[in-house]
Amino acid sequence: MSIVGVGIDLIDLSRAEQLLERKGSRALRRLLTESERRSIQHRRPLVQHFASRLAAKEAVYKALQGLPDTRGIGWRDIEVERGPTGRPSVRLHGTAARVMAAYPDLSIHLALSHSATTAGAVAVLEVGTPGSRPISGSTS
Repeated sequence: MSIVGVGIDLIDLSRAEQLLERKGSRALRRLLTESERRSIQHRRPLVQHFASRLAAKEAVYKALQGLPDTRGIGWRDIEVERGPTGRPSVRLHGTAARVMAAYPDLSIHLALSHSATTAGAVAVLEVGTPGSRPISGSTS
């Protein structure tokens, strides 16, 4: 197995909170998928969960930058999911899904964290065994 890309991102919670205060549900609709919005809507504090997803999306985007044709990836092309154990994973849509479909042996691994002031994420893009990838995608 070889690492193809690594992405990391940190989000200051006060900036994420300002964005939510200014743009509210408009920001949530623009930046998160419907599934992500449902996933975090009742979680408190909302800003930590919102910021974690933004950091994860940025980290995944950065990890994918070593592949061709990734510049058109949008916020909702990368979706953060929680498995039954709470472990985060990634579902790709649109441009991101089309890019990854060309590389069936790639996996994306994702780790999220937050403190009282910051949310962060690390994404690792790895060449591995097909079928063992913790991502799913749709090209819709």
